[in-house]
Amino acid sequence: MSANTNPDPEQGALAFIPLEANPELMTNLIHKLGVSSALAIHDVYSLTDPDMLSFIPRPALALLLVFPVSAIYESHRMAEDNTVDEYTGTGEQQPVIWWKQTIRNACGMMGLLHAVSNGPARNLIEKGTVLDELVKKSIPLSPRERSSLLEKTPKIAAAHKEAASVGDTAAPDAQDDVDLHYVCFVKGSDGALWELDGRRKGPIKRGELEESEDMLSERALSLGILKFLEREGGDLRFSAVALAGSLD
Repeated sequence: MSANTNPDPEQGALAFIPLEANPELMTNLIHKLGVSSALAIHDVYSLTDPDMLSFIPRPALALLLVFPVSAIYESHRMAEDNTVDEYTGTGEQQPVIWWKQTIRNACGMMGLLHAVSNGPARNLIEKGTVLDELVKKSIPLSPRERSSLLEKTPKIAAAHKEAASVGDTAAPDAQDDVDLHYVCFVKGSDGALWELDGRRKGPIKRGELEESEDMLSERALSLGILKFLEREGGDLRFSAVALAGSLD
């Protein structure tokens, strides 16, 4: 692909060890960065079976999809991105906060960052932590300035490296080409469903939700992750995890 269509960070860019989609590992990472212990990451074993979904605490504040980047996905991404300009939104008035991914193999961290920094989850970031400082400093910046700030926050990189090095499978090298990618779905401050992916040109509004609907509600799933998977032609090589817990 040409430089105009390839959204990935270039060779030589700062790189992270790819993050395993392991709920325990991810939960430890977000707690280390400053998210309250009231929230945790949970495996989503089914997107359609109510009994399986009932095991996950509600509300589900974010949903992370992990999937292989296919030719079908890339074709759809490019067609959709070609219809919009690069997002430049800043400030508290924006319904979501979004970071452009400029670190190779950091899509897992970007997914978690988008999950915990948007919607009600943001209120459960503990004051004075590295994540609290990053979010506060990032809100008034442009997405690319936010990414530069993220690159210059060594505590984030150190926590990520520690987490990515202790997964159930052998960790690949930070510079390896990895075809698995993370996309995050959250409910914005406007009540809408948003798809957040640092490889895209900006946050993508996927539809409206009722006040009572969370990320595992039937409407959110149909507008977001199920439509995403339907477009992939039934490819089953994916997994999903949810950010959930008590808001009290």
